[in-house]
Amino acid sequence: MFIFQKQAFKSLLHSCSSHQNQLKQIHALLLTTGLSIKNSLITQILAYHVELGDIDYARQMFDEMHKPRSFLWNTLIKGYVKNGQFSDAIALYGQMHRLGVRPDKFTFPFALKGCVELLDVLCGGEVHAHVVKFGIEFDAIVRTELMIMYVKFGELGNAEYLFKSMFERDLVAWNALMSAYVQNGYADRALALYREMGVVGISPDSVSVVSALSACAQLGCAEIGKEIDRVVVEEEIESNVVVNNARLDMFAKCGNMGLCRNLFNEMPERNVVSWSTVIGGYAINGDSKSALDLFVQMQSDSAVHPNYVTYLAVLTACSHAGLVSQGKDYFNSMISLSSYDVQPRLEHYACMVDLLGRSGHLDEAYNFIQKMPIEPDAGIWGALLGACSVYQNVELGQHVADALFNLDSNTSASYYVLLSNIYAAANRWDNVKKVRQRMKRVGLKKVAGYSSVEWNGEIHIFHGGDRLHAMSSTIYEVLEELVKEMRNIGYVPRTSAVLHDVDVEEKESALSTHSEKLAIAFGLISVSHEFPIRVIKNLRVCEDCHNFCKFVSKIKHREIIMRDKNRFHHFKDGVCSCKDFW
Repeated sequence: MFIFQKQAFKSLLHSCSSHQNQLKQIHALLLTTGLSIKNSLITQILAYHVELGDIDYARQMFDEMHKPRSFLWNTLIKGYVKNGQFSDAIALYGQMHRLGVRPDKFTFPFALKGCVELLDVLCGGEVHAHVVKFGIEFDAIVRTELMIMYVKFGELGNAEYLFKSMFERDLVAWNALMSAYVQNGYADRALALYREMGVVGISPDSVSVVSALSACAQLGCAEIGKEIDRVVVEEEIESNVVVNNARLDMFAKCGNMGLCRNLFNEMPERNVVSWSTVIGGYAINGDSKSALDLFVQMQSDSAVHPNYVTYLAVLTACSHAGLVSQGKDYFNSMISLSSYDVQPRLEHYACMVDLLGRSGHLDEAYNFIQKMPIEPDAGIWGALLGACSVYQNVELGQHVADALFNLDSNTSASYYVLLSNIYAAANRWDNVKKVRQRMKRVGLKKVAGYSSVEWNGEIHIFHGGDRLHAMSSTIYEVLEELVKEMRNIGYVPRTSAVLHDVDVEEKESALSTHSEKLAIAFGLISVSHEFPIRVIKNLRVCEDCHNFCKFVSKIKHREIIMRDKNRFHHFKDGVCSCKDFW
């Protein structure tokens, strides 16, 4: 009779496994039969309730049990995590530990997930200690979850150690570390890891290529980006909207707006990120007309509404083209078009200050800041300080710098450099000295400028005046001959770009070996004539190097694409896409 009852209940449970109320009725009926509540039927009912998200009833059943097995503890912890009740998951894990119930390799992954979601570093460390205590630290899944935890906590050193010491690495582990590198600005490490995956025979998935493409976007690696894009197409990796958006971003940030727009036109599904990426791509590449035309198309032809990122891209397009009136209209429309529910953020205010400042409306920009409904941050004051530097407005620049430095004791060194440049342009060398002394006193150093060129699958980096590259001798010879040729057709070094108290000859010497010039000379030697020379600059390109690029593009009939800190400059036939407004 007992066996018959048990089989009947099993059959009944199977048929009702997706119905909460029926499961509760079976549970009540089961208790009236006198069968032990320790049997597998009770366990099965509890597991079904967890799967259905009826976590409270499952916990009620659990609390009525006498010494439940570790499987049930694991089931309930897992249920809490999947149901978003992370504090309950960690509390139950703590209870399990206090009662002396031995955790196993199935316990820890979800306990660690709970710590991650709560950003509880202390708890995560305790769980890690338990992993070691119970001898489970070399289980592949547990070790991967530990690695992911340290990634989320920003402890890349621990994450790297765990990854490198794994006996087996699944794709999740590779993807987690690669994503961490990208998110923390280590794009070069992410690409190295992606290549290592190929060497050891791990096939990438959509998550892998998104990280790799994002790394290429950060570094401006157009050729490597194209290789990864080919992998996406040829290996038929799932081209969902997330992957396609990463492809769009890579093309845009590598200066390939033709490929970017072609892909956008072919995408079967587009979301607001897709539209914003292409609009922003046009903006930073100096094609403001295409950016604004696409925004109009988005508003009229698409069911997708613009968000704050879209408007930031639109305002950037206006700023880079000096479209003051249109920029004001778009900014005001953010407030008036309540249907989009997009309110200006600090970034939008900073963009408006940049727009007004770039166009020479310095007083209007300052008044705009004064009338802001929210407190201006360093980015907003910094945008105006940059404009003061361009237009050499010493009085306002000094006032803005005071506001900036009083705002935050950890002000970026770049703002001190801007103020120093303003004084230097006005030949106020005593003030320059004071700014540099203050930088030294607060422990700030000027960021060293560098330029890079991608060639033959490698990134070649150049610093001003260095001779560390293997081809340095040839590079300097080419550069010297290039300057002679350029002088013959009217090139004159713009020594105003050298903000040091030295004579003209020394200024010309300093200008001649700026990192951009070394990178371009290397590109002329190495990059095939059929391809553009692509230069990535970590700072804003100086006026002389900008002029230098125009001359080179004309006399050598080469296209030069330079991405500096703020935007792209496309040089061709002696003309720049920025129209000398940057």
